[in-house]
Amino acid sequence: MKKWQTYIILVFIMLIWGFNVPALKTLVSEFTPVTITSLRIFTAGVTVFILLGLMGKIRKPTAQEFLFIITGGLLNVVSHHYFLSVGLTGTSSTNGGLILGTGPLLTALMATIILRNRPTVIKIIGFLSGSVGVTIIVLSGGEGLGGLKIGDLFIFISIFSQALSFIIISRAAKTLDPRLLTGYMLVFGSVVLFVISLITEPGGLKQLGDAPAAIWVLFFASAILATAVGHMIYNHSIGKLGAAETSIFLNLNTFFSLLGAAVFLSETVTIYHLFGLVFIVLGVVCGSGTLEEFVVRRKQKRFLEGKQHHHM
Repeated sequence: MKKWQTYIILVFIMLIWGFNVPALKTLVSEFTPVTITSLRIFTAGVTVFILLGLMGKIRKPTAQEFLFIITGGLLNVVSHHYFLSVGLTGTSSTNGGLILGTGPLLTALMATIILRNRPTVIKIIGFLSGSVGVTIIVLSGGEGLGGLKIGDLFIFISIFSQALSFIIISRAAKTLDPRLLTGYMLVFGSVVLFVISLITEPGGLKQLGDAPAAIWVLFFASAILATAVGHMIYNHSIGKLGAAETSIFLNLNTFFSLLGAAVFLSETVTIYHLFGLVFIVLGVVCGSGTLEEFVVRRKQKRFLEGKQHHHM
C-alpha cells in the first residue's frame, strides 16, 4: 500500500473516532457508563479476533508478550475507557474531544521522560502550546478555576493512561503483531472493566433491556467500526509510519469530535473552543516531532539536489 493510501485511511479513521465521542456521550447517558463500556469493548475484542482468525494471524503470546498485554490492557483499555466513560457523564462532549486531542503531545512527553529522549526547543514550544490550548478550553466555562469539572479531570487521566500505553505498545509491537496485541488487550481489559462494573454499578445489566433499537445500532457501530477496526488500522499504521507521524492525524480527531458534538448533540462551540483547538494543533505539530522531521527532510533534499547539481 502506498503512503498516501495509508494517509487517506487514517483520515477516515479519525472521522469515525471524532464522531465516536458524541456517540459515547449518548451511550453513557443512556446506560450505566462502566457496564456499557465493558460490553462495547468486549464486542470490539471479539470482532478483532474474528477478523484476525479469517486472516490466519492468531497465535499464543509468549510470557513476555503476555506481560505487555496485561500492562497495555490495564492502561489502554481499563484506565483509559473507565475514566473516559465516567468523565463524559460529567462534562460536555466538546470539552471531552478537545482534551483527548492532547494525546500525541502526552505520548511525545512520555517518550521524552521514559525513553530519556532530550526534548528539542521546538518540542518544548509544542508542549507549552498544547497546555495553553487545554487550559483555555477548561477555563472557558466562564467560572474560572472553580469551574473545573471533575469530568474534565477524568478525561485527562484517561488520555494520560492511553499515552503511556502507546510506549508499551511500540515496545510490544517488535515481536507481536499490533493487531493481535489490540485483540488481546481489548478482551482482557473488557473483562476487568466488567468486574469493576459489577461492583460499582450493581443494577447496570438490568437497564440494558429498556434501550430503543437506535441506541443499539449506535452501540454496535461504535464497538465494531470505531474500537475494533479503528484500533486495528491505527496500531497497524504505527508499525508502518512510526508513532510520531501517525499521531499527527489525531489532530483531525479533535476537529471531527467538535463537529460531531455540534451536529449530533447541538452543543455550542465557542470562540474559546476554537482558540484552544488552534493551540492544541500547533502543540501537536511541534511536540510530536513532525515539524522537525519536515525541516530535516527539506534540508536533506536540498543537500542532495545541490550535490547532483555540483556533479553535472
